[in-house]
Amino acid sequence: MAAPSALARMLDSDVYHSFRRNPVVVVSAVVTATFVLAALFAPWITPYLPYDLASLDLNDAFTPPAWTEEGSRRFLLGADDQGRDVLSTIVFGARVSLLVGFCAVLFAMTVGITLGLVSGYVGGTVESVIMRVADVQLTFPGILIALLIDGLARTALPRDLHSEIALYVVIFAIGIANWPQFARTVRGSTLVEKSKEYVQAARVIGLHPGLIMLRHVLPNVMGPVLVIATLSLGFAILAEATLSFLGVGVPPTRPSLGTLIRVGNDFLFSGEWWMTIFPGAALIVLVLAVNLLGDWLRDALNPKLR
Repeated sequence: MAAPSALARMLDSDVYHSFRRNPVVVVSAVVTATFVLAALFAPWITPYLPYDLASLDLNDAFTPPAWTEEGSRRFLLGADDQGRDVLSTIVFGARVSLLVGFCAVLFAMTVGITLGLVSGYVGGTVESVIMRVADVQLTFPGILIALLIDGLARTALPRDLHSEIALYVVIFAIGIANWPQFARTVRGSTLVEKSKEYVQAARVIGLHPGLIMLRHVLPNVMGPVLVIATLSLGFAILAEATLSFLGVGVPPTRPSLGTLIRVGNDFLFSGEWWMTIFPGAALIVLVLAVNLLGDWLRDALNPKLR
């Protein structure tokens, strides 16, 4: 009898059955996938290319949404102060927000997993130093650390250079603010795994400690890491939006949802409400969907709740 394929095993798993029975999680997954796909294919699916200066017309500025009395069918969600289609700017803004979120979480995972594995497996002084650094950093709000790093980068780098690498600075700032959560989780799981028989057997046959950590320990500590990564994605997107709203995030040439909310906020009380309401609603829906997925994944992978 042939062994079942990976797809068959996934469809028969408890996690998949839990996912299928929860309509809220299914909707959250669909919403998240829609945002991701729209961000990936933004240049091909948006009605306009909002940052193509040749296609902009200032006469279209402040056009209300299509269903209002003064609206235009060309702009479903209205146009902003530069005549850009708000729907198109939201899709492109979500593209930047998701890019920053995914890259920041990936960076935090890489740093946190590495330090967590080393501290848990090696122990001793190495573990004490790494964990004390993590404890100290956890006493500060993540957004404050991100603001501090961004401020230091603005002070140390020339203005033109900072504008060019501002996106990478934001990714680094948000990622470095999140690594302690991954490190503490991986360190705790590593302490449990390294005392098990398969790790002891790998030591006896003379495998290098680095190889043991990567080949044997790491795959068995990834469950909690995936949960933290999903939850951290929502925080990273919100952190980037907060930084951009404060004017210290991504450059205006590559605006994110936070930048769109900040720009629209300047015109909110003059009647152009659609410029900030729709990007804000998109940010709320995206973060809520990601957080709901993270909450479900945390419960689905917890054997005590099955």
